Formats: sequence, structure tokens, C-alpha cells
Amino acid sequence: MASTEQRVAIVIPARYGSTRLPGKPLADIAGKPMVQHVYERALQVANAQVVVVATDDERVAQAVRAFGGECVMTSPDHPSGTDRLAEVMAQVDADIYINLQGDEPLVRPADIEALAAGMLADAHVKVGTLCHPIDAHEAGNPNTVKVVLANNGNALYFSRSPIPYQRDGEVAHYLKHVGVYGYRREVLADYSGLPQPMLEHAEKLEQLRLMAAGYCIRAYLVEPTGPGVDTPECLEQVRAIMSGQAPAPQPTLNDVRLVITDVDGVLTDGGIYYDATGECLKRFHVRDGMGMRLLEENGVRVAVLSGRDSATLRKRVADLGITLCQFGVKDKQAACNQLMAEAGVSAAHTACIGDDCIDLPAFAACALSFAVADAPVYVKAAATHTLNAAGGAGAFREVADAILFAQGKDAVLGTAAGYAQVMAKMAQ
Repeated sequence: MASTEQRVAIVIPARYGSTRLPGKPLADIAGKPMVQHVYERALQVANAQVVVVATDDERVAQAVRAFGGECVMTSPDHPSGTDRLAEVMAQVDADIYINLQGDEPLVRPADIEALAAGMLADAHVKVGTLCHPIDAHEAGNPNTVKVVLANNGNALYFSRSPIPYQRDGEVAHYLKHVGVYGYRREVLADYSGLPQPMLEHAEKLEQLRLMAAGYCIRAYLVEPTGPGVDTPECLEQVRAIMSGQAPAPQPTLNDVRLVITDVDGVLTDGGIYYDATGECLKRFHVRDGMGMRLLEENGVRVAVLSGRDSATLRKRVADLGITLCQFGVKDKQAACNQLMAEAGVSAAHTACIGDDCIDLPAFAACALSFAVADAPVYVKAAATHTLNAAGGAGAFREVADAILFAQGKDAVLGTAAGYAQVMAKMAQ
């Protein structure tokens, strides 16, 4: 029997200290702080009895109280949003807790209702979430989390990789995971004691901790959702949507025709070694070299841009057949503009990869920018994307693979026949 007497609480985590957009919950959208838009939409969910904001910052708490919302303070030391939710459970009594992120001002109340209704109707569903269809282009983006489902709607796996894999040109259908979760009380009580599995560490997806522990996650299908707010660019897009303006089209990996990469800290691990003669030695990753050649052979130019110059670096670039390059550069923004002119492309079709503040002018020159995983937080905040790989550990290859997937060239990566078309020109 469906249990309509169960109590549903919507909890909105709202951290002030966002890496990419500090003070994000308080960002003004149409005259209101972003967290207020989320809160007001949560109030429209008919089958929820409680709506509360969970924050670790008094500035957010004051803003919530100012618009008449309920707020609870939580520790700033939680390793994940789910751990934060478990702390809220001690202060807010409910049977089902729905974790609705505070950076989703375009959330549809009907979607949250569907999640709550599904869990209320089936006591066997311990954890619920949402998903919607996407195309192959978006599936190639590692920042978009994909999910595959069993026939009953339970998740089989979540990944940043495009799943399922298209073998032999088979048509695949992709589902994007929407990061809204519903948890039964007993699941939250157990969560903090669960071990962090290899899968969670590899994918950086905390829901895999639940799956590895044997929990089933039921995913409910909804219509495609509006964008959340992760970066200043996302914020401007949401502001435009909510003010009724047509948002400016955002550049995508499918648009990329030139990739400009830094060397030290991106193609290498940042270490600089000298031999007995004083010659500078560097350690490069062979898969990055392969990624460069794969891009070049599939219509995407690669340029190398370095603040240093050495015979070692010039030899590596020559070995890879890269002809667009500048060494000993002080003004990386001007250098990027020169490289774009040489390649015959605009900023809208250019991506760059960097690791430190010296690369920020390059980020400003290009429509898309990638910070390696071990870059400082302020460099990640300035980039449009943050990579999973560190410098010297396959960061360039991660970008190259994502571009090839987005542009429908994934056959050269995963099939013998596809790779054979470019094999003669490959180098590592």
C-alpha cells in the first residue's frame, strides 16, 4: 500500500565557499538571491511537508531568514553533500529527505514531486534520483554524468564516460543524471559509515559509494532540465533565461577547431630536471602525444604555447609534428591571438589548457578553457572546465578524447577499423 502518511523534507544545501563562484547562493537573479528562487520552487512541491536550507555560512543563513525561509546550520567540514544531509536529519524529522542543490534556480517543482511520489508509492525504493535523455554530443562531455538503467528503472552504473559504449557503430541512447536525490532515513543513517570504494575515487561520484555498498538507486525519467549555476558564465545564462531573454549560445566541444596547450604542468608534471651539462630535461606523457596526433588527423589543430624555451621542448614538439607553437612567451593572451590567426580560427572555436596563473591571460583569450586537476583553486575558478587528470598524467589526452567523442570521431579511439584510417600518421 502506498504510504501517503510518510513525511517528506526537501533539504537545500547552500555552501557559500564555492570554488568557481564564491558566494554563489547569494548571487542576484532577477532581484532575489539564487537560493531564494530554489526555496520558492521547493515550496511548490505538493507532497513535501518541510523545506529547509542547510548552510555552513552565517551570510547565507541571514539571507534565508530575510526572505522568511527556514534554515539550519551545519558543519563546514563535511566531505560530501550527503554527509551534510545526514547532519540535517538530526534536526529535521522526516521519513524521506530530498537533497535539492541550491544552485538549481530553474528546477521544476513537478520533477521533485515525481521523485517524491515514486518513493512514497514503493517502500522498496531506498534511494531515488532523476535523469533525462541527451544526445551523443553532450554524452561526450566528462562534466555531464551519465547513467544506464535496468528495466525496472534502477541505475546500473553512473559514469563521466559515455555509457553505453557504441561498439561497431551501434546506435546508443544516453541518459544524463540530474543531481537530485531522495533518501530514506535509514540510508542516511548508514551513509557516513560506508567505505569509499575505488569507483567513487576514480569517477569522483559519491553515489557510487551507495551502489558499491549494495544499495539500489531508482532513477525517474523527466524532461530535459534547465542549466544549473556552476560558473560565472552559467550564472549569466540563467539570468538571461529568467529575465525572458534568449541566452547567448554557449561554445561547446563540438565547436573546437584549435587546442592551445601549455607545457610545464600540463604536458609535464611541472618538474624541471637538468643533466650534468645543464641541459633541461622534461618528462612527457605518451598518451598526450597520441591525443595531439589524433586531433590533428581529425581536423582539430594543436598549438603548443610555453613561457619557457629549450632544445628538449622543441625536439618533443617536432617529434609530434606540431607546427603551431610559440616558446619563451611572456604575453600569453597576445600569443593565443597570434596562434588563432595562424590557424584561421576565432576565439569561439578555440580551447586552451593551463595549470597556473600565468595561463589566465590564455583563458581570457579562448572561449573554452581547461584547468588540470592539480591546478590551484583560483585557476580552476577562472577556467570553464576542470579536468580529472593532473598535469603530466594524461590531462591533454582527456581533453582530446572529449573533443573526439563530441565531434563524433570516437571510432578512431575505440575501433581497429577507425584507428587504421589514421594509424600511419600516429606518434606518441
